[in-house]
Amino acid sequence: MELLDQARATHRRFHKDGTVQLASLLSIKTGACPEDCKYCPQSAHYAKKTGLPRETLLDVDDVLSKAARAREAGASRFCMGAAWRQVRDGAEFDKVLEMVRGVRSMGMEACVTLGMLTEEQAERLAEAGLTAYNHNLDTSQEYYDKIITTRTFQDRLDTIGHVRKAGVEVCCGGIIGMGETLEDRASLLRSLAELEPHPESVPINALVPVDGTPLAGRSKVDPIELVRMIATARIVMPLSRVRLSAGRANLSKESQLLCLMAGANSIFYGEKLLTTDNNDTTEDLALIEQAGLVVEAPDASEACGCGKPAGSCGDH
Repeated sequence: MELLDQARATHRRFHKDGTVQLASLLSIKTGACPEDCKYCPQSAHYAKKTGLPRETLLDVDDVLSKAARAREAGASRFCMGAAWRQVRDGAEFDKVLEMVRGVRSMGMEACVTLGMLTEEQAERLAEAGLTAYNHNLDTSQEYYDKIITTRTFQDRLDTIGHVRKAGVEVCCGGIIGMGETLEDRASLLRSLAELEPHPESVPINALVPVDGTPLAGRSKVDPIELVRMIATARIVMPLSRVRLSAGRANLSKESQLLCLMAGANSIFYGEKLLTTDNNDTTEDLALIEQAGLVVEAPDASEACGCGKPAGSCGDH
């Protein structure tokens, strides 16, 4: 209870209490990823067992249509994920840049997760008006090679550095329930809190075991463990937006409320989180109303035909 009390006090000190941001997440390119993340059904290493179909990059108009529907449903952030190891210059990256500009023109925050990228690519995303780049640390540095062997912990930090240098916000968190110890969880939070500045967004995920992946047999995370992780994240990164992310569909209404009380002030909203099921949107809105929370509205003042925030280009 002391941890929860401290987290609540920290949240009230640094954030407007009683509000929640709805973020929508769309897979814009699914499957066939060369990485071997043991939790992920999109890895090509496990494709035969998971049966996840490979899909090419979606059309820009299709993505923007989905973004518009998400905005109408109350989302103020639209996140786009591509199952790539790294960004490659060319037609597909150009399409992603167009998607970013389109989402920003609607007055929504735009976030992408595309894998590793160079300084130059980060700068191009910034020029397109990107709000945030998601690049999770996933787990502790000590446990990292037990979960992923096709990249290193330092690879993640390098990309985060490129994003920061380009002036784009960082969305960076991790996953619990993958067999890590409490010390690993503390180490993950320490690594996040040592980033300068702290990530603007910190998604906290509970493992969703997917058939065919190496972690398919893991037990579901105890909701109290998730509450503890969120509360600790709120305390050590007081200014960050803590996002209740994957695994929420397995939580009771009461457990979700505890997570919100512990300092989570954003949720992923919509029926899918990339390839896994999420909560029903009607149930989410009912929960928000019952909790007496107010949904943060998209900021129409940010809408700009160039894709950049209002006031950041010569057209304003």
